[in-house]
Amino acid sequence: MLSKKIYLVRHGQTDYNLKGVVQGSGIDAPLNSNGYRQAEAFFEAFKEIPFEKVFYTGLQRTRQSVQSFLDLGIPHESVPELNEISWGKYEGVPMTPEENQYYQHMLDHWAAGELDYAIEGGESPNVVAKRLKKGIDHILAQPEKLILICMHGRAMRVLLSVLMNYDLRHMDEFKHQNLGLYELNLDDSGVFRILKFNSGEHLKGLQLV
Repeated sequence: MLSKKIYLVRHGQTDYNLKGVVQGSGIDAPLNSNGYRQAEAFFEAFKEIPFEKVFYTGLQRTRQSVQSFLDLGIPHESVPELNEISWGKYEGVPMTPEENQYYQHMLDHWAAGELDYAIEGGESPNVVAKRLKKGIDHILAQPEKLILICMHGRAMRVLLSVLMNYDLRHMDEFKHQNLGLYELNLDDSGVFRILKFNSGEHLKGLQLV
């Protein structure tokens, strides 16, 4: 396996994020004005990085978050296998105290090692991990060594657990924020190392509304 450097970011803010409404793979929400500001701030900070290829998911909020890089003519590809987890019947539901309790109940199941547990109509961590591994294997098999990947919060937690050989019970250790950056190195032996952990330096001073 070739050594690579990966810049992995979460998409910018959507109105669902702003309002605390759950959006998973079944909600194809666009960025809001804050999200576009975050995307522009990220682009300004990293536009000099000579990315060889950019990857995003099958949902528009990820492509919109890296569109400025695509406009430079950098080769790019949509990888739907990197889509966010499906929250099933929970998608599009406001985070009321009752729903938050249900959500926490689900996280408790996962933290206890019940990784096949899923919301009705949704995906479990084990199912997501299998899907994400297919997507990242497709990316890593390509020749480009310096790449940018934009995806989703929960999916990033699962993917980082897979890449770092973490037990999925501990996936919440991988924090994320809108347009937060993980920078990873992959060496010739196939071992990943995290150089930046949910970095938001490029977002400092950003005025959100």
